[in-house]
Amino acid sequence: MSEQPPMEAYRYPDGSITYPGHPVGPGGEEAIGTVDLSDYTATVLTWTTSTATPPGVRAPNTLAIVEFDVDGEPVRALGQVTTEDIEIGDEVKPVYCEELREPGAGIREPASQEWDGYRFEPL
Repeated sequence: MSEQPPMEAYRYPDGSITYPGHPVGPGGEEAIGTVDLSDYTATVLTWTTSTATPPGVRAPNTLAIVEFDVDGEPVRALGQVTTEDIEIGDEVKPVYCEELREPGAGIREPASQEWDGYRFEPL
């Protein structure tokens, strides 16, 4: 098993931070650094459960929009939750997952995609 990759957000000269990162930030400038969000906890802003999921995605699939506080700067992210037992206001931590969906279930060549990422787990 390889080392877990960072949950990488980009920091820009105006102080803003985005996840995922973008070549140009909200202020129109290129990123000046990165932040590993897996080192932080976040608060659930809202969530939903999808019961009609794409091929290879677990069903039901609970998703949440969460907000990290990185040195006073809010950073929002959307992702799967590890459980259906989630509420607005819950504190969560990012946990690495090697396969967010089944690689062989889609129409694209599995080797052409990345299947890993992060889910949010309530604390």
